[in-house]
Amino acid sequence: MKIEQYIQWALQEDLGNGDHTTKACIPPQQRGSAHLLVKAEGVLAGMSTALQVFTKVDPHLEVKTMHHDGDRIQAGDIILEVTGSVASILQAERLFLNILQRMSGIATRTRLWSDKIAHTNCRLLDTRKTTPLHRVIEKEAVRCGGGVNHRMGLYDAILVKDNHVDACGGIREALAAVRQYLSCENLQLPVIVEVRSLEELDTLLKAGPVDRVLLDNFSVPRLTEALAMLRNFGKEGLKPTLMTEASGNIRWDNLVAYAETGVDFLSIGALTHSVEALDLSLKISKIQAP
Repeated sequence: MKIEQYIQWALQEDLGNGDHTTKACIPPQQRGSAHLLVKAEGVLAGMSTALQVFTKVDPHLEVKTMHHDGDRIQAGDIILEVTGSVASILQAERLFLNILQRMSGIATRTRLWSDKIAHTNCRLLDTRKTTPLHRVIEKEAVRCGGGVNHRMGLYDAILVKDNHVDACGGIREALAAVRQYLSCENLQLPVIVEVRSLEELDTLLKAGPVDRVLLDNFSVPRLTEALAMLRNFGKEGLKPTLMTEASGNIRWDNLVAYAETGVDFLSIGALTHSVEALDLSLKISKIQAP
């Protein structure tokens, strides 16, 4: 979905047939300024997206930004000032804040978790566990926080998961079906295959090639064993090096242990599906005399 379309729909959801409170209280010619106040420490994300709300509501609003996406911000910081029609500022306020608070919350958590494993070469991946119709901005927020985007949807990569394997009758059968499909459709897509056991990993390595293996719900010791198996296959010349990803039951308290196994990526749904919004507030700070 294009950002312009998303903002248009979101404004329609909020404004309906008009902001009647503002119409009742604020003269249409009234001008003034508002500032964006940070109320909690975090990482800023979504500024470039949220600013489009002001432009959509009133292209004559003038905005001055003091911080940019990816910046660390502190409680008490003033990070933006907007000047123009007070009515327009009030009509844009909620959607502007919703976008910025949600995205900054995601970026803040992603940066926090990324920093914890910065001593390793492991990177954090997001998932498709996003708010419907908000995926594009939530994945942008992950990037602002130092994470890496997984596939955007079902259309930009092949990810053979457990249900695909079981429905096809096994990993070999699923991979054969994938190769035939890609050939028939003349598609070039990265191929990722999920495995649930060392036995499935062995089958995959012999049936390859693929671009990445997703080791799902492996304990840290079992993941270490799987990565050793991958290295041994490489030494024997049976399999070129491929990227590795771990997922399932990866939490704050075991994050470092997983990252230190040497796995390339950790995919974590919690980066997007259960994040607390960063506390920000837009306040009218100046009213100009008519």
